[in-house]
Amino acid sequence: MEIKIELGGIRLDKALADLTELSRSLANEQIKSGQVLVNGQSKKAKYTVQVGDLISYQVPEPEVLEYVAENLPLEILYQDEDVVVVNKPQGMVVHPSAGHPSGTLVNALLYHVKDLSGINGVVRPGIVHRIDKDTSGLLMIAKNDESHLALAKELKAKKSLRKYWAIVHGNLPNDRGVIEAPIGRSEKDRKNKL
Repeated sequence: MEIKIELGGIRLDKALADLTELSRSLANEQIKSGQVLVNGQSKKAKYTVQVGDLISYQVPEPEVLEYVAENLPLEILYQDEDVVVVNKPQGMVVHPSAGHPSGTLVNALLYHVKDLSGINGVVRPGIVHRIDKDTSGLLMIAKNDESHLALAKELKAKKSLRKYWAIVHGNLPNDRGVIEAPIGRSEKDRKNKL
């Protein structure tokens, strides 16, 4: 695939992540492995793109799914040929990892949904976005690569609304409000984010 830079002055890896369906980490991997070319030449991730630069990159081939399907309870709220919307319960990890090889949303999806996008590989089939283990809520799951790319593009462009509700302890001065602060790690437990 190719894109022409219309607004320069940013790093190559950021430009690639901002203008394509690739995550920044995947963009970096492709840049390091020489799969990304700027005007036909290999560049480093820190290269500053210029107006008119032509960037060539690869859309990763879907990987064969290898994780085990598990018959876990899964609340499917909507499904069509392109997407599934599920209600992830609190306490369930979204995708397998070293500490959670099974019992994840992906394991349940592999059992309940026959076709999933392979863009995120064997670890995260169909996963377009995720929420923390201790958070419950709705997740959009891509059933094919085309819908995965479209959903990822919408999320990146902030065209999809994400709303979070929190349960708090104590008395607050207002019934509603907006917290505009960065997420950080808990000083007491580094695994928890605040």
